[in-house]
Amino acid sequence: MPPVPGREAGRSVPTFRTIWDIMQIRDLPYVDPGLPDVRSGPGFLLWLGRRQLRGQLRSLSWGMLHFVSVMALPYGVGRAVQAVVEKSGSSLAVAGALLAVSAVCIAVGDTMLHRTAVTNWITAAARVQQLLIRKTSELGSALTRRVAAGEVVAVSTGDVEKIGWFVEAVSRFLAAAFTVVLVCVGLLIYQPALGVLVAVGVPVLALGVLPLLPRATRLADVQREKAGRATELASDTVAGLRVLRGIGGEELFLKRYRHASQEVRTAAVRSARMWSAISAVQVLLPGLLLISVVWYGLGLVGEGRITVGELVTVYSAVMLLSYPLRHFEEIAMAYSFSRPSARRAARVLSLERSARQDSPTDDAREPAGDLYDPATGLLVPAGTLTAVVCGDPDAAGRLAERLGGHPAEPDGLPSVLLGGVALDDRPLEEARTAVLVQDKDPVLLSGTLTELLDVPASGAVTAERALTAAESGDVLDALAQASLDNDPMKAPITERGRSLSGGQRQRLALARSLVTDPEVLVLDEPTSAVDSHTEARIADGVRKLRAGRTTVLFTSSPLLLDRAERVVLVHEGEVVAVGAHRELLRTEPRYRAVVTRETESEQRLVAAPRGPVAARFTKAGTEDIEETA
Repeated sequence: MPPVPGREAGRSVPTFRTIWDIMQIRDLPYVDPGLPDVRSGPGFLLWLGRRQLRGQLRSLSWGMLHFVSVMALPYGVGRAVQAVVEKSGSSLAVAGALLAVSAVCIAVGDTMLHRTAVTNWITAAARVQQLLIRKTSELGSALTRRVAAGEVVAVSTGDVEKIGWFVEAVSRFLAAAFTVVLVCVGLLIYQPALGVLVAVGVPVLALGVLPLLPRATRLADVQREKAGRATELASDTVAGLRVLRGIGGEELFLKRYRHASQEVRTAAVRSARMWSAISAVQVLLPGLLLISVVWYGLGLVGEGRITVGELVTVYSAVMLLSYPLRHFEEIAMAYSFSRPSARRAARVLSLERSARQDSPTDDAREPAGDLYDPATGLLVPAGTLTAVVCGDPDAAGRLAERLGGHPAEPDGLPSVLLGGVALDDRPLEEARTAVLVQDKDPVLLSGTLTELLDVPASGAVTAERALTAAESGDVLDALAQASLDNDPMKAPITERGRSLSGGQRQRLALARSLVTDPEVLVLDEPTSAVDSHTEARIADGVRKLRAGRTTVLFTSSPLLLDRAERVVLVHEGEVVAVGAHRELLRTEPRYRAVVTRETESEQRLVAAPRGPVAARFTKAGTEDIEETA
């Protein structure tokens, strides 16, 4: 789909006057794309059609002008033939004028029909894209945990175009259907003897392919599903290509993709065969009707019941009926391909963050204060650096998402409270401003370092301070070498930061989070890809920079835990211990097992009763662990 000029930050983008301006697409994007019906794919398509009712009516009007003018040609040709037979100059002039008017109306109608139909296509696709962008913004990182990334890509690209195709084809189909009805009625009035044959034959032409459509639709659905799975597999493979090469799994995944690709090819061939059979039927049946009309019409001419001009008129009308009838096949194909696309789009758009109120509540308190999760009992006092230890990394990720107010799954658990106010009772924008969650695998978009750090922020933390706290000095040196003017802030960063190492990406993402300076910052394993010396300096830098601000660290690193003001152990979904790092090492075996990677046999050895010598040995071992930490 060609790019469409829109608005950014509430102001029009200055562009030269293009055809899109003439087509009244200059108002995109919509101020409000609306609240879609996501109960089913057909329901979503119907909702789109209702939202564009005015555009559909305009397209229908121009389509009627175009098709009716096309079908008026046989009448003019028939009159011209009859005028030649009768050697009537006046009748020939009238027929010529009628053909000229029809030609002008055909040109105008076709131009405007194409214009309005393409407008319907682009605006429908733009509406769906806006809805997807809004849903992505609402769900955040939880989206790809609930829907495969490849499916999101498929919906926002190919599926959007197919949905727009169906919305575009509806008005053309309705115009063609009304024209076919008018032609049949007109032939019954103009020449009843042949009109009856045409009126009986045309419904057979229009409905003759119906028995083939269910199977064609099923095959199209299978093709789309297999193509969607192949897209998901390709997306996941590309995203993890570096890891796959590292473990030698590249060829394995390539084989899997080849197999998926061949399945798509086979499904596409089967679907194409069925649609070719439908096309063949739509060629065969009109041909049979034409033969019948000519054979029967010649008999009527021989009997003197109709003139040669009338036979030419009916014959030409039946021959040209194949033009509007082709739109019956198009609407069937458009619906078959758009229905699974609409179903996928509706499934993505039906995802909900939580039952929240998007308007200010009666409680006017600002979202500040202690952070508390009723589900686990986790309490993070305001203004402290609190570390959270979970034995299960996946459970830690889910808890981090909950603290941000957007869990990966709607689990029905009570909302997290910030300052005594439920985050779910706050407008989404306010909740996002108050709490920022950086997950295990933050994404770096392409651009310069300046653009990367140009994020909504309080302004209290500069980019230089954030980069220093995140120990990004070597990253800046590397970027300076890649920059033409030796300025690291202007150095290009490739998509997802693939030109950087894992530790460098992690530190730049941490700096971006620190620049934002939210009231509550939740960091999930922010130093898992850096060495211990760098990790220790990052811990000191974050603690100093975030002094007086609420910070939550999900980690099992002794270096980070030792610098936290408060450490909380979450075991099997609930808080079981709270204290300082060294204290928990001595008193809590479960904590010690997670932090020191202690095995069960080693735990039993430490916990077993010992004599004086063994007791002194055990105590010394514990002190060694603390010193190492």
